[in-house]
Amino acid sequence: MKDMTFTLTEEQRALKTAVYELCKQYPPEYWRELDAKREYPEAFVSELTKAGYLAALIPQEYGGAGLGMVEATIILEEINHAGGNAAACHAQMYIMGTVLRHGSAEQKKQYLPKIATGELRLQAFGVTEPNSGSDTTKLQTTAVRQGDRYVVNGQKMFISRVLQSDLMLLLARTTPVDQVKRKTDGLSVFLIDIRGLKGLEVRPLRMMMNHSTNALFFDNAEIPSSSLIGQEGKGFSYILDGMNAERILVASDSLGDGRWFIEKAVAYSSQRVIFGRPIGANQGVQFPIAKAHMSVEAADLMRTKAARLFDAGVPCGPEANMAKYLAAEAAWEAGNACIDAHGGYGYAEEYDVERKFREARLYKTAPINNNLIMAYVGEHVLGMPRSY
Repeated sequence: MKDMTFTLTEEQRALKTAVYELCKQYPPEYWRELDAKREYPEAFVSELTKAGYLAALIPQEYGGAGLGMVEATIILEEINHAGGNAAACHAQMYIMGTVLRHGSAEQKKQYLPKIATGELRLQAFGVTEPNSGSDTTKLQTTAVRQGDRYVVNGQKMFISRVLQSDLMLLLARTTPVDQVKRKTDGLSVFLIDIRGLKGLEVRPLRMMMNHSTNALFFDNAEIPSSSLIGQEGKGFSYILDGMNAERILVASDSLGDGRWFIEKAVAYSSQRVIFGRPIGANQGVQFPIAKAHMSVEAADLMRTKAARLFDAGVPCGPEANMAKYLAAEAAWEAGNACIDAHGGYGYAEEYDVERKFREARLYKTAPINNNLIMAYVGEHVLGMPRSY
């Protein structure tokens, strides 16, 4: 980590421009219409896949771009910066990491090249349950080994993009919690083909934002034993292993939102004339936008630090968590400043601010609540007593 400068290389700047230009081909009307109908951006995701951007973190030997976390953050940030919603596809970048790091040579050879080309889509991540929430060790979905198969029973909640995916990464309990020494033991990860899977019912949930979210019900669903990733009972550690990537990438979504809000607020307040002058000349309008911009820039530094530590193979749990927290808070601050600057127009669909506002709010809650990040920092970074 000799070089801790935050300048982009020529190649990274070119990537940033290329992604932004691709995304601008999908104008606000495209996202607005999808949001109203709660439909998936199929054309957009297909084009991103064809361009190779969603395979950024897949090694070249498996048909991916073989890029680093820094490049992956650039891609996701620019999607949201351009007015789109990277939530439609960001999971593929961090889900496949579990397969890459913990899957067998045969599994990687079988799945990663097809994920890279888009022949198979891996966008669904089955972890959260209705009764356990953030306490993953208490999940109740079970996978019981029967010969060469596992039989899955249970429920999952708020699982996105299931109907748009071919594969799903599933976390289930393979050993009852009362039979393990540690509550984190006995959980296993499976990569399952959900196309036509018998015993799986998918119920779409209409949410505040267009997120293709579902409730899942497993009723004696049978999956082949070859679906198991790594060792049985070690799944919790595999999931934790991928969470730093998830935090960094989601922080990038938020940073893109923050930049979009600020640019939108600056443009509108500079041309909107009330009482004989642009409203942006009023400090009551100008200062919140300036403050939000500073918050976004500060969060960007932490996100970039976390991404560079990740690429260097250096532990980055604190930085990844802090980046997610700071970016989500900065985007929310920028969103509020943007709505305030627009006044009533901030609530009008045709200005797109209210849509982005709803989308940005998600990341204060998911994939981990910001309160839990503060608890993590308090305990694991500052050494304070455990609070939960």
